[in-house]
Amino acid sequence: MLLAEFISRGIAALEPLYPTAEARSIVLMLCGEIIGTKNYTHIVEPRHEIAPERLAPLQAAMERLKAGEPIQYVIGKAEFCGRTFSVTPDVLIPRPETELLAQEAVKIASRIQRMRLPYGKSAEPVRVLDLCTGSGNIAWTVALGVPGALVTGVDKSASALKVARGQNFAAEMKTTGAIAPAFVQADVLDLGEISRFGEFDIVLSNPPYIMDKEKPLMRRNVLDYEPSEALFVPDDDPLLFHRAIAVWSERLLGADGKGLTEINEALGAETLAVFSREPFQKAELVKDFYDKNRFVLYMKPAV
Repeated sequence: MLLAEFISRGIAALEPLYPTAEARSIVLMLCGEIIGTKNYTHIVEPRHEIAPERLAPLQAAMERLKAGEPIQYVIGKAEFCGRTFSVTPDVLIPRPETELLAQEAVKIASRIQRMRLPYGKSAEPVRVLDLCTGSGNIAWTVALGVPGALVTGVDKSASALKVARGQNFAAEMKTTGAIAPAFVQADVLDLGEISRFGEFDIVLSNPPYIMDKEKPLMRRNVLDYEPSEALFVPDDDPLLFHRAIAVWSERLLGADGKGLTEINEALGAETLAVFSREPFQKAELVKDFYDKNRFVLYMKPAV
């Protein structure tokens, strides 16, 4: 089969699920992953034939895509902050919006690290806690972006932690001296777990925050394939994770520590209120590139 024909058929098959541009992007990504073609191969080589032995894997993958399975699960990876992360149905697929939180965390951690440079070898490393770590995309991004930082990722799911621990950035770590995050199994909603941990400079989190009543607004590929326990909260208590994160932050953040947590855009004021009480100060809403409330930045004052 000609590559151009496969791409045309694939786009048509996915158009009931996705806008045409997104369907095209998915099919091209699949071809690139399985047969190594470029996004333009079918244009500059209109007679490019797919090798018979490569066609079966392509068609099998297309069947999964047609059923609604996200391309990231089909190819087993997703891009986040310029790096490639392994993903499975045990973890959420990293979103571009969450990159803003991770990038801001890297900036804050880098600033803390620079402030401690004058202490030389006696300088304390920057300590970062990532609650509801999932695939570890935030934890790894901070650890790799701030070599020397000590990052701890926490999740209650053993399957998610297996994915997080299995991320392979050995080459980058060897080059930069970055330290792999430590991943610990603990339930954020169990406040008794807090005593297991020490003090941190930064607390991060992308917890479940989508209300059950919002499910009808979501795509089938999310509802049917991504882990619901990492997405949804009950309508009658949508801030239960954020209240728990506030307690973790209150007990574990050191003086002048900072926290960043992703939120439901529809609950911006309510979530801000959770982090606007003592002992926090200067809590503020931060918008994403769509001008939607995306996360709360909060601080614990210096003593």
